[in-house]
Order: sequence, then structure tokens, then C-alpha cells
Amino acid sequence: MDRNDLCFVTPATASKGLILPNGDINWNCPCLGGMASGPCGEQFKSAFSCFHYSKEEIKGSDCVDQFRAMQECMQKYPDLYPQENDDDDEDEEDNQSKDLETTPSAGKEKDGSS
Repeated sequence: MDRNDLCFVTPATASKGLILPNGDINWNCPCLGGMASGPCGEQFKSAFSCFHYSKEEIKGSDCVDQFRAMQECMQKYPDLYPQENDDDDEDEEDNQSKDLETTPSAGKEKDGSS
């Protein structure tokens, strides 16, 4: 590890927020959750900068390549950058279906009494 891999957060930079008074991005802002450092820090900075400075009508639409590069990098380090599973959505749907199956319906009681 060389000194370029280290990220130093000082009270002066961390407390200024995401955008510094001169308009630059504060890469030391705690709000970035350390994304600007690590093995995909450069890709993150490239994508985030592109989005931040984008002048396109649909902001960031000109940054697809940078975000793709960041995503590809993050996929190489799943322990550092865990991905949200689509399976979670399916599990929630399964649980909702099971709840509907086990919950008696008030409508069924009325139908049976007619």
C-alpha cells in the first residue's frame, strides 16, 4: 500500500459537507461512506464527478460508461461491495402470498352465509 491509497479526513474537510465552498466535491465527506477510497475509489470518483457536473437535460445520462466501469469494479470485490439481491423481493412476495393463504377472509364468511 502506498500513501496514495490512504484517505485522511480532517475536521476541516469532513465538516464542510459534500460540496466545498469553491464547488469541488469533498471526497472526505463522511456522507460518501468511504466510497471514494478502496479498490474502486477512482471509478466511483469518475462516475460521481460526471453525475455531479453533468449538464445534460436528464442529469447523468452522459455518465453511463463511468457508472458501468464502477459497477464492474465493484463486482470484482463482492465482500467489500455487497449487492442487493433480487431474491429478497421474491422472498417478500412469497411471504405476502403465504400471509394471504393463512389469513381468513371476511368475504368468505359472508359468501358462506348467503
